[in-house]
Amino acid sequence: MVSLTEIQKERARSVRLIILDVDGVLTDGGIYIGPEGELFKAFHCRDGMGITLARKAGLKTAIITGRTSPQVAFRAEELHMDRVYQGCMDKRAAYEELKQEFGVTDGEVAYVGDDLIDLPIMLQCGFPAAVADASEEVREAAAYVAKNNGGHGAVRDVIEFILKAQGRWNDVIASFYDIEGEADKKRTDGLAQ
Repeated sequence: MVSLTEIQKERARSVRLIILDVDGVLTDGGIYIGPEGELFKAFHCRDGMGITLARKAGLKTAIITGRTSPQVAFRAEELHMDRVYQGCMDKRAAYEELKQEFGVTDGEVAYVGDDLIDLPIMLQCGFPAAVADASEEVREAAAYVAKNNGGHGAVRDVIEFILKAQGRWNDVIASFYDIEGEADKKRTDGLAQ
């Protein structure tokens, strides 16, 4: 009998594009409004590192969000994400554009969501994932539910799962130990002695 974890890993192995919702996924879902009406959003640094790790492993990354804010555009640019779609209450058109642009099938897409607006894509993509505090319907639709809540490292958790399932995790980690080729230099120096 095949375990749930093996089924999850099998679905994650095909992922080439990771699409993220923002509010409730990359943030805790809170919308903070200043005295002048300006919005504030808190992003978790480990989620940012997760996105960096995914890109380092050659995966494409994108955002599709229902709201529009300059903070999202700034954060996505800072993380060198491949595409950002804002103001998409029906996310399916953006999803189809991303698949076409990156030449991927439904089975090669991971989508991380937290609420009902995310369900149409989650029911279509190959690796739907939910944050721990997602709505019940979203958790039920997910192939993988993160251990962490939205805005608290859930995206990093999902990306780690995907990279480990694909056998890329150790190489990504090793790249942090090899700053500017230092590991190769040490190996070469050791051979000369």
